[in-house]
Amino acid sequence: MASLSHLLPSTRFPSLLPKCASPLPIRTSRLFPRGGVRSGSVSVTSSNRGCVKVFAILQGGDESESEEEEGEVRDCQGGEEMVPSVSPEKWDVLGLGQAMVDFSGIVEDEFLEKLGIEKGTRKVVNHEERGRVLRAMDGCTYKAAAGGSLSNTLVALARLGSRSVGGPHLNIAMAGSVGSDPLGSFYRTKLRRANVDFLSKPVKDGTTGTVIVLTTPDAQRTMLAYQGTSSTVSYDPYLASIVSKTNILIVEGYLFELPHTIETIKRACEDAHASGALVAVTASDVSCINRCYDDFWDIIGNHTDILFANSNEAHAICNIAPSGAPISVARHLSQTIPLVSVTDGANGSYLGVKGEAIYIPPSPCRPVDTCGAGDAYSSGILYGVLRGASDLKGMGALASRVAAVVVGQQGTRLQVHDAERLAESFEWHLEKLRLGSDQISSL
Repeated sequence: MASLSHLLPSTRFPSLLPKCASPLPIRTSRLFPRGGVRSGSVSVTSSNRGCVKVFAILQGGDESESEEEEGEVRDCQGGEEMVPSVSPEKWDVLGLGQAMVDFSGIVEDEFLEKLGIEKGTRKVVNHEERGRVLRAMDGCTYKAAAGGSLSNTLVALARLGSRSVGGPHLNIAMAGSVGSDPLGSFYRTKLRRANVDFLSKPVKDGTTGTVIVLTTPDAQRTMLAYQGTSSTVSYDPYLASIVSKTNILIVEGYLFELPHTIETIKRACEDAHASGALVAVTASDVSCINRCYDDFWDIIGNHTDILFANSNEAHAICNIAPSGAPISVARHLSQTIPLVSVTDGANGSYLGVKGEAIYIPPSPCRPVDTCGAGDAYSSGILYGVLRGASDLKGMGALASRVAAVVVGQQGTRLQVHDAERLAESFEWHLEKLRLGSDQISSL
């Protein structure tokens, strides 16, 4: 049986599940500075300058929001920071990544052609380009969500660990960069409702990053990313203090862009290791790897314990053509990185340890929306590590099941009731393994 015992030596990582206070339930009574609003779809238009103006939160909500616990939360006027009601002694997982609000709408192919946008691509746009698209969509209503690959993983992890199934409630947090604008307040509040605390202070006079997601009738998604302040993260004393209070630091590959932020990533990883934490990195996108190849390898080669990548990303990291076998790159990367996860879509996935790799078959499902599958898979692996699993196949099977649930629904977020069911099933699996070990040891 493949084991993870080497990954978590007691001298390096003595306690994955410390006994500490859990955050209090939080209610979102007001989202923006003026009046009460409800979360859900956002009606937006654009000014002559192309700036997004959020007028109101309309009826409805994002995935499984009705299932989330509610409490109270303060408005973020003038860049005032929302802080957790109770700060735990240790965060189980701290994510460092891009904080961006997603605006999702359905358009015809002609809309993209008229604006000269290539369908199915992801493009970084500037302020003027974003404004041009929003002006073209003037009068449309589209859905807003606290988006991003990392936030999908963190929300899924928080929901898997939301009940005392197999251990204490998991404390999950995120750090990054949002502006002191209404969208920044929206982002922080939406994560808080999902039991993920956004800990970084808003950037004064900063603009929160946005991603316009345009879906055509053939279900292809075209994404236009305006980064705003999201790519600029400074390693200030506050970030250093929370990095030193986490069990697992997970860094999003999309942050590998600006030299200043890459230096922040390096310092955060160094301090996390110095405090006894594990460091996980998501590859995020081939373009991120190619753009900052040397910096990326510096981080994963010297500071990373767990790497998450899909097959194309893993091949890009190894600087070889993507036609090779995913299991080969998983084996190769695991000679440098203690635990490597390589997903290959409907073909399954591979977990690499010490130069060897095992195959994890895909969990059966009827695909509805593949967006967010890799993010969900990562949450399953991290949950297994946090729960002390030593069975690689069992951990991989959980990750595969979490991904299948997300693929079989509309939207990228694991729903609360599905998370509870998956966590209970995994605990039953762990208990069965423990019973088997006890019986063997008594012989």
